[in-house]
Amino acid sequence: MLIIGLTGSIGMGKSKAAAHFRELGIGVFDADAEVHRVYEGPVLPLIEATFPGTVVNGRVDRARLTAALGKNAGGFQTLEAIIHPLVREASWNFVQAEHAEGARFAVLEIPLLFETRGDQTVDAVIVVSADATTQRARVLQRPGMTDEKLATMLSRQLSDADKRAKADFVVDTSGPVTDTYGQIDHILQQLTLRPAVAFQRYWTRNEA
Repeated sequence: MLIIGLTGSIGMGKSKAAAHFRELGIGVFDADAEVHRVYEGPVLPLIEATFPGTVVNGRVDRARLTAALGKNAGGFQTLEAIIHPLVREASWNFVQAEHAEGARFAVLEIPLLFETRGDQTVDAVIVVSADATTQRARVLQRPGMTDEKLATMLSRQLSDADKRAKADFVVDTSGPVTDTYGQIDHILQQLTLRPAVAFQRYWTRNEA
């Protein structure tokens, strides 16, 4: 089984790319969705104790959490120490299940793939990218998003240029979605010739 890392900055089109993989019958692990599930799970008391006032009606209020993190210099590292092990366990279970089912490909959709060194545990990395104007327009359509919030989010990530430089493949999502899908189809054709070594190297023991 060949393991693909799918990443890219906010507003670059990861969700649309992931949707196409699913349409093709390829399993996708969505790290962001897993974080949302974690935010409604057993770590709630720990998050509330660490960031008081951020849990409302049995779930993390992301706006309040963002505000709390902005006031705490080490807050992001602390939060990651709480959340990351759980997300990592979920990704481990996903990869094991896909392998057990005899999947040809498995996709890990992880926004901070490079930042968390996840690129070292996959066979190939696909980065979705678009020009800065398109990215900004997409992101500012999201409820509650501002230029300031976007700038803060981007400051915590590798730049788009750096991600493109580190990628095995880059998908330009600036055009019609059919163009995006066509690029992905072409990449998958190329990946059929690539050796699948990541599972044996990184996913045969719970150390990924």
